[in-house]
Amino acid sequence: MLPSGIYEQVINRIIRSKLNSDENIVITDSIDKEEAAKILAQYFEEILETALENLKENGGDIFKQIELCNKLLEVIEAETKDNFMKNFIVDENAKLLIAYIRKKDNIHAVNDKISIIRPATSIARSSLFTGAIHEPSMFSELKKEILSCDRIYMLVSFIKWSGLRLIIDELTLFTKNGGQLRVITTSYMGATDAKAIEELSELPNTEIKVSYDTKRTRLHAKAYIFYRSTGFTTAYIGSSNLSNAAISSGLEWNVKITQKDLPETIQKIEATFENYWNSNEFAYYNPAEKSRLIAAIKAEKGGNKETISYNFDIQPYPYQQEILDKLQAERYVRNHWRNLVVAATGTGKTVISAIDYRNYVYKNRHKPCRLLFIAHREEILKQSLACFRMVLRDPNFGELFVGNYTPNSLDHLFMSVQTFNSREFENVTTPDFYDYIIVDEFHHAAAPTYQKLLEYYKPEILLGLTATPERMDGKDILKYFDYRIAAEIRLPEAIERKLLCPFHYFGVTDNVDLKSLRWTRGGYDKNELSKIYTGNDLRAKIIIKALDKYITDMDDVKGLGFCVSKEHAKYMANFFNENNIPSIYLTAESDDETRNEARRRLVRGDYRFIFVVDLYNEGVDIPEVNTILFLRPTESLTVFLQQLGRGLRLCEGKECLTVLDFIGQANRKYNFEEKFEALLSNTSKGIQREIKEDFISLPKGCFIQLEKIAKEYILMNIKHSLRTQNGLISKIASFEEDTNKALTLTNFVEHYHIKLKSIYAMNNFSRLCVLAKVKEDFTSENEDIITKGMLRLSSIDSRRWISFLIDILPEIDEISIDMLNTKEKKMLNMLHHTFRQQPVKRCGFDNVIESIRSIKKNEVLFKEIMELLEIRFNSIDLVDEQIDLGYECPLDLYCNYTRDQILSAFDYYTEDIMPPMREGVLYLSDKNTDLLFVTLNKSEKDYSPTTMYNDYSISEYLFHWQSQSTTSETSTTGQRYINHKKLGNKVLLFVREFREERIGSIIMAQPYTFLGLVDYVSHKGSRPMNIIWKLEKPIPAKYLKKTNKLIVG
Repeated sequence: MLPSGIYEQVINRIIRSKLNSDENIVITDSIDKEEAAKILAQYFEEILETALENLKENGGDIFKQIELCNKLLEVIEAETKDNFMKNFIVDENAKLLIAYIRKKDNIHAVNDKISIIRPATSIARSSLFTGAIHEPSMFSELKKEILSCDRIYMLVSFIKWSGLRLIIDELTLFTKNGGQLRVITTSYMGATDAKAIEELSELPNTEIKVSYDTKRTRLHAKAYIFYRSTGFTTAYIGSSNLSNAAISSGLEWNVKITQKDLPETIQKIEATFENYWNSNEFAYYNPAEKSRLIAAIKAEKGGNKETISYNFDIQPYPYQQEILDKLQAERYVRNHWRNLVVAATGTGKTVISAIDYRNYVYKNRHKPCRLLFIAHREEILKQSLACFRMVLRDPNFGELFVGNYTPNSLDHLFMSVQTFNSREFENVTTPDFYDYIIVDEFHHAAAPTYQKLLEYYKPEILLGLTATPERMDGKDILKYFDYRIAAEIRLPEAIERKLLCPFHYFGVTDNVDLKSLRWTRGGYDKNELSKIYTGNDLRAKIIIKALDKYITDMDDVKGLGFCVSKEHAKYMANFFNENNIPSIYLTAESDDETRNEARRRLVRGDYRFIFVVDLYNEGVDIPEVNTILFLRPTESLTVFLQQLGRGLRLCEGKECLTVLDFIGQANRKYNFEEKFEALLSNTSKGIQREIKEDFISLPKGCFIQLEKIAKEYILMNIKHSLRTQNGLISKIASFEEDTNKALTLTNFVEHYHIKLKSIYAMNNFSRLCVLAKVKEDFTSENEDIITKGMLRLSSIDSRRWISFLIDILPEIDEISIDMLNTKEKKMLNMLHHTFRQQPVKRCGFDNVIESIRSIKKNEVLFKEIMELLEIRFNSIDLVDEQIDLGYECPLDLYCNYTRDQILSAFDYYTEDIMPPMREGVLYLSDKNTDLLFVTLNKSEKDYSPTTMYNDYSISEYLFHWQSQSTTSETSTTGQRYINHKKLGNKVLLFVREFREERIGSIIMAQPYTFLGLVDYVSHKGSRPMNIIWKLEKPIPAKYLKKTNKLIVG
């Protein structure tokens, strides 16, 4: 009988015989094909060890054990037909190689009595150091590790001279003999000794990187890695920083990991270190940086604050770079030069605007690049000016025009909107005087004080910054930006970056049933909602009971409660006061003095809650808020995120935001999915699976818990959502009534934030409209082929290819094949293979033009294809680039393509043939080009340490790639990789995150992102080779968070 519990056990005959499914629940899973070799080898290792022990106990000596191993190797060689296996036959002398040292220039050549230095603990088996009396001391082992390795990486929060001096002699000898030493540390808490860093920096072959921004980096890891070209790398991971107490006498635990028994862990350690090393968050240290280090250490200790330095470049974080890339796409792809950036307060909007302006200046060095920065408060203007000076590395840049400040120049002005109006500034400058205008807190722009400014000036770029694009008064600010939001910083990214605090979100079961409540104009009738909630004492008691259950201490609460109406807010405040929870309510009519007083009293602790209607206006922003109550369903995702953002501001002593969301039975049209999806960092799973697995894709430190009945309500609602065909049809049927917009594919996708793939996984949009009885039926000619093609087409994002198709497809009946050039034929062939996965002539067509014409015969779906292409063009969020390969290639850098489209572009697929291509590499001898097709997550699991560190980006320019398992460094292929530049060969990199993606009930191959040309840098190993490639163009931030699996936050 097997013990009850969880397992990860290969099922053999013994296990199978013990699985009694009548009396027990038996849950099994298939062995992942990508992990099978590791799993089965690990399983067989246990059996082999048992067998060898049995052989010994039955009188078999060491030679019998070797004989058995060699017999097994002979079987393996025969089965795999790999003659190389015979090289692994164990030598009959039963010896272990302990060292292999060249005689030349070595003392051991003349004095063999000198001991070989090696650690006391095994370098092949892992072990644990706890400071116990009978185990070697940590620092004595470190000394021996240092003198017996080729390369050392150290990663510690801080370095004390007291710790470094214990091993400095060994490090000096190691580096003088040519050993490479790399050290990453921080100025965290001021614990690092400047003397220790100085001493390290004087060692030869030594590089040091330091993080000075400890509020963001927060490095707490401690690791000492000793690399050996022999394959016996070791690493110490644990609690010991480099201090005397930590490595000699403290109660510290450190695990010694070896490459031989935990190769994947060593692989991840190296990959993570390389990622940190190439990160902008760690700066190279050299003796000239000493004053900066000392200042940072003093600042961390609470001494003199570090003075502002204008001597180094401020580089954007990846999430900021992604916003900057989107702004470039808006301008250079779609020709939109009035752009709105939406981001929660505290996420670095001003830094983004400053870097964007810096980029603008760089591109327009021949122009004055006059800047006007508008805000409504002097404090914001001062902070913004300081930020711009830092980013531009110019302490004299810009001037203030606010309050008592009067500028000496108009060229780079930071001005309040009040000053603009009181000084009648439009009379001083011409409409085109300013090239670049930034309006901070742009939600104020709907107010009359801003109208003159926005209507008068005609800058080349208008950039709006706001945390709240939807206003309480219903005024629309998007009209200034062609009704587009150029870019948004998603809350999960800001939380991961520690720009916002994490949330603990509790879905509490509500006793109110809203299923039958009137639904109009895309939401519940607010008057009816208010009647249900106002005066509902039973529900109010449930709310207070939930607070008692989930809140640590009511005396520490500083909360906001979002209500449906003034009556509801007033009722909740009164009910809480009656139950000894001091509260107040505010409405849009509350004056500034009342709001400010409410804020002060909430922060002081006089009130526990402020109840408000919808948005808590930006005029009373309270970073101290640590609890939010969602007391009504919020139909608008934007409003929901704005409300949540009110509690996510960082504040001293605030550990997290507690959120109580009261969830009852909802109308089928209410969208729970998009709300929860907006809180997830990055997931390839459906939201139903996330709910069932307790939201494993949340940002670090965040938590969602749904009460049992609340979870059932949500899952029941999702079954009837947009993710089902019936849900889609229902939304389509009532779309015009719900939204007051015309029913088009464009409007439908934009309004419901739904991906095109989610629609085409069900059916084409035109057919869904017919099923919804809002459109006439149409001919079904080629409908199945076209629908599947539109699913594949919904991923394309090359502006060159899309523009070509938009231009040529309407005219396809008038075009002959000889009118097209080589590139245009290739692009049409790519489209053919998007719709039909057979060669043109095998499909019965004489040429590719005929194939495309056959699609156009279905006029309704052809019209839909054209609209789909327009949507895809307007969704491009990155400026792609054409790439020069020395021959015609229609693929563009950073764009996504299916494998069939790629192979068509390189003429591997022609009108006549489609040769098979099974492996992840393809050499095109006629083009002297290697194509590398990389799937980052090869396993079907979301996390697989066995395979996930084979292929990954080290930085935006460096990519680690593992060759096919049979490729050796001496093989023709291996030599072609190493010497590709000498041979005149090109290597192109195509990357995707997963092999497949599930969209509804359909599983389809994920497209590849084209990352362009790469050059060989170095490699390790053979069969397979682990190659570092350098990209000709950097990986954009949008893709870096997928290719770089070591990013934390």
